[in-house]
Amino acid sequence: MPPKTRSRVSKRTADSGKVNEDEMVGGKKKAAASVEPLKTKESSEPPQYSRWLMKSEPESRFEKEIDLKFGIEELKALPDQTGCWDGVRNYQARNFMRQMKDGQLAFFYHSNCKEPGIAGIMKIVKEAYVDHTQFDKKDIHFDANSKADNPKWSMVDVQYQRMVKRYIPLSELKKYHLQHRAKGGPLKDVGLFTRARLSVQPLTTEEFEFILTLEDTEPL
Repeated sequence: MPPKTRSRVSKRTADSGKVNEDEMVGGKKKAAASVEPLKTKESSEPPQYSRWLMKSEPESRFEKEIDLKFGIEELKALPDQTGCWDGVRNYQARNFMRQMKDGQLAFFYHSNCKEPGIAGIMKIVKEAYVDHTQFDKKDIHFDANSKADNPKWSMVDVQYQRMVKRYIPLSELKKYHLQHRAKGGPLKDVGLFTRARLSVQPLTTEEFEFILTLEDTEPL
């Protein structure tokens, strides 16, 4: 179980299998690309990331009479502005969470809402541990196939750091992605458009830093 001082929050966005706005480019559904970059010939080790983008829903949506709403304001309102990022039920997203290290930063991304985009920044404050919701029969994320002696699902703890200076919408990021894909640039392969279905995505340092610069610029 997570620390009693930290409230449990549910994370269900793109992992649910439903088509959402993040999958659409030019009105057409994109096929999901391979999640991990190709490994180099020099090393068989998987790539190591230190920056992340994590999606959650800031608007009410009910499953089994439970409201899945959890935006950045809800994170800010928790004790110590800290909560566990539970409910992830996609293996690739889970594996990315298992790579996360204490102190790494992540964008808090608002998904499945009127205007999806990046709302703020949070920090990983506890590395991956067992997601207790997989064993709770009353929880919408219950997994009957997961066993206590071999749990399938993990979660991390995150802590609110700050809002971005201006909300950075998906529509603006899409414009940069298309520009960079055509002419080169840091967002040419960004996961929002190459692995859109995942609710937990890695970012390269170059991608993360470029997105941060947008908060100080006028919208494209």
